[in-house]
Amino acid sequence: MNKSNAINIFMLTSLKRWVLPTLLAASLAWGAAASDNAPVAADGVILSEPQALGLFYKRNLDLLAARFNIENAKANEIIASAIPNPTIQVEVLELGNNMNQNSTSIGCSQQYQITGQNHNCGPAEYYTFTQLIEMAGRRGLRMQSAAIAEQAAESDFKDAVRIFSNMVRDDFYALVQAQKTRWLAREIVDYYKDIVHSNKLRFQAGAIAESDFLRIEMEAMQAQSDLDNAQAAVEQAQAALGQILNWPDRTMNIIAEEQWPVFKDIGQSLPREQLMNKALSLRPDLQGDKLRADQAEKDLIRAQRLIYPDVTFNAGQAHDPSNIVLNTWFTGAGFNVPLWYQYQGEESQAMVNLRQLRVAAEQTELGVRSDVANAVAAWKSSNKIVNRYETDVVERARKVRERLELAYQKGGATVLDFIDAQREYKTVMLGYYTAAVNRINAYYNLALALGVEPSAELNENTQEPMNISGDRLRKIK
Repeated sequence: MNKSNAINIFMLTSLKRWVLPTLLAASLAWGAAASDNAPVAADGVILSEPQALGLFYKRNLDLLAARFNIENAKANEIIASAIPNPTIQVEVLELGNNMNQNSTSIGCSQQYQITGQNHNCGPAEYYTFTQLIEMAGRRGLRMQSAAIAEQAAESDFKDAVRIFSNMVRDDFYALVQAQKTRWLAREIVDYYKDIVHSNKLRFQAGAIAESDFLRIEMEAMQAQSDLDNAQAAVEQAQAALGQILNWPDRTMNIIAEEQWPVFKDIGQSLPREQLMNKALSLRPDLQGDKLRADQAEKDLIRAQRLIYPDVTFNAGQAHDPSNIVLNTWFTGAGFNVPLWYQYQGEESQAMVNLRQLRVAAEQTELGVRSDVANAVAAWKSSNKIVNRYETDVVERARKVRERLELAYQKGGATVLDFIDAQREYKTVMLGYYTAAVNRINAYYNLALALGVEPSAELNENTQEPMNISGDRLRKIK
């Protein structure tokens, strides 16, 4: 084969090969990434972000435990509102032989006059009803405290959902990034297959030196190693996502659907101070701490009112043949006298608890302000970086690779220039994928710091993930 034919073959394969990079240029919009053609398991499960969150809500044990705390708080509220049950007491006294015989009570003496015989009138019987009456509004304070505790438990549950949702998203988009890196590695491997084939023909035709051909072959082998590493990274990301979803039986079959989120307006364009005020009014962890401080304040008031004693009211009937009157009614009341101890210990404990919870709420507020400041800075930075990639860097790297390949094919560039262009393209694309995922994470971290849920429509009715197998495997776009 002569040198001219080798060059023609190289140009034809180059022309054919650039169809794919042309499609790749559409990935500048990030949501229109190219298909992931890497091998997948026979039975794959494509998960979108909402589906991953839906699975997590249904299967995660930590969230279930948080839900149980709400149920426990509701039970405590029922207990706190309960009125003390009354006590009914029956007593039988004066037991023995010939109980109250010939008693002078009216009932017994009348029976003796009628029969003319000695009469056993029986033992004395007392029937007592006792009711504890809580004073100083302590029951109402206890009910208010329990109601606040339930609200705090609900805030804790919301906070758990807020934090765990972002953990799921972090692992989900880590898998997305790994899949994108694998796709890039596959694209470069395929690219070098064509390059090696065409340059082998050129080498055989004497158009290039053997050293140049060997360098290209080495780059092709390195590209294959990069693909192997990318596949391992995908499997590691699948394992991490499967673990947090508590879905071990499908871990290695999870495929993250590259349906990138729409960045809704969550206040990212507002001034920092307004964002902090928004977070202070919405963050469930701060609300929970404030509610617990409010509960402690109610508990302190209740402790201060312990010095006012509860009253025990009792009433009943007595049937006593030893009395002059056979049947009588009685009533009375009693209370403890705080003479030696005025409940100073309970009041001191309640005061210390209130102070501790107020300090905890203040610390949480400082943490909220810091979270918002850091999240805003990360969002602005990552957004600028991605915009720079999308408007200039990626397209420029792609054009440089195209032009240097053509220049190398025509003898206008060295093999080192050609290889450097390929490496630079790969570095730029990896940087772009990393930056794009960082921006997604920064967006959700900002929502996390503000206490808002961008996907508020998510609920436990999220549709089930798609099961696919074999040739029906859906390509990821």
